[in-house]
Amino acid sequence: MTRVAIYEDNARLSDLVVMMLENTDGFLVTGVHLNCLNVLDDIKHENPDVIVMDIDMPEANGLDGVLKVKQTKKEIKVLMHTVFDDDKRLFECLKRGADGYILKRDSATMLIQAIKDVESGGAPMSPAVARQVLQAFHQTESPKEYDLTEREREILQLLSYGNSYKLIAASTKISIETVRRHLQHIYQKLHVQSATEAVSKAFREKLVK
Repeated sequence: MTRVAIYEDNARLSDLVVMMLENTDGFLVTGVHLNCLNVLDDIKHENPDVIVMDIDMPEANGLDGVLKVKQTKKEIKVLMHTVFDDDKRLFECLKRGADGYILKRDSATMLIQAIKDVESGGAPMSPAVARQVLQAFHQTESPKEYDLTEREREILQLLSYGNSYKLIAASTKISIETVRRHLQHIYQKLHVQSATEAVSKAFREKLVK
């Protein structure tokens, strides 16, 4: 039996969630709350396995609530159930320990399945939310530009091949002094002090191939 506590200030919606859970085998609703003001006392008395938590609630919202729960009893799974699909709230909830993030516009069936998934160790997310997480991950993994010019990028690439200043100058048809000046600019932009550090950082952050 999965014990579920609900934090939702919309009485109509919380009644609907309660009705769905009560009509689904394997669930017991331990309590319904309008906000997270007394969340620590609530979980102490109700001992839920899963909390279904809104974000926008009066006095103490879901951002406060998920943080308090996770700081006190990490084993309790917190499933955010909200209208908000913006990056700021999404990632703040995840950063504070939320185990899943479901939008209210999704089907009731999805919510029930999400509660089952989160209780068994999964991290359920609405499709729209999952796309945002993937996009953010891809952006994080993308190479940083560091504002390098095309010429600086070319010189950094040649440096990574092990070329000397003289060979770089010959390949790019510029003077050795100009190569040295470009490299000083590259070091400043990459926040490094030497050619070795520059090449190492360039490979690590995929600035060169």
